Amino acid sequence: MELKEFYTTKELAELIGVSRVAVFNRIKKGDIKAQKMGRNFVIFKKDIGDIDIFLSNLFKTAKEWALLHKKFPDQFYCQDSGVFQARVTKMGTLMMGNKSTKDLFPLLVSVAGEIGNNSYDHNLGQWLDIPGIFFGYDLNKKQIVLADRGLGILKTLKRVRPDLKDHEEALKMAFTEMISGREPEARGNGLKYVRNVIAQNPINLIFQTGNAKLTLNGGNSDLDIKIVKENISGCLALITY
Repeated sequence: MELKEFYTTKELAELIGVSRVAVFNRIKKGDIKAQKMGRNFVIFKKDIGDIDIFLSNLFKTAKEWALLHKKFPDQFYCQDSGVFQARVTKMGTLMMGNKSTKDLFPLLVSVAGEIGNNSYDHNLGQWLDIPGIFFGYDLNKKQIVLADRGLGILKTLKRVRPDLKDHEEALKMAFTEMISGREPEARGNGLKYVRNVIAQNPINLIFQTGNAKLTLNGGNSDLDIKIVKENISGCLALITY
C-alpha cells in the first residue's frame, strides 16, 4: 500500500508539538508551503524541510551544535552516561507530576534513554571531536531533544555489515532489523525498540544521522526516510508527544 504523501494541519501540529493555530499562522505568512485540498490545507512530505521553521529554540540549538559546532549552555551537556542518566531520571520525575505526561512518562523516559545510551555505548573511546551528548527537554512544548557528534549509525553498523551503502540504508536497518546481540550491533536493536513503542503510542520522532532523516508518527510503524542537504556526523533526535 502506498504511504500518504502529505500531512494534514492537525498531523503536522502534533508532529512538531505546536498548536494547529500556529500551523495556520505559518501557512498564512508563507513560512510553510501548503496546498488546499477540499476545504483544508495539506503539507506535502516533499516540503518537509520547511518543518524546521517551527521547531523550538532547543532543537535549533542542538542542530547548530551538531552541524556547526556552535556552543550551547552547560545545562544541556551530558559529558558521560552517568550525568545523562541522572538528568533522564529528573525528567521522569517532573513528567510524573505533569498532567499531560503522567501516563506517558515511563515510555518517554525509555525512548529518550535508549537513544541517548546508544550514543555512549557506540562512541565510547571513538568520539570524533567531543565526547558526550546534548540532552534537553521542554515540558510546555512537549519536546525532548538529543544530539551527538559521534560516528553515526552508518559507521557503527558498517563494522558488522560492511555491505551497507549509505546513511539511508543504515538508518532503515537500524529501525527495522533485529541484529545479533554482539557489539556494536545493539544500536540497531535499541532503535527497533523505539520504533515499536512509537507504533503503539502518541509519540513522534524525527531522527537524523548523516544526510538521512527519518520521521515516525505515533500509532504508526511506517518509516518515512528522506535525504536532506545537511550532513550530521553523529545523530540528532526530536521526540514530541
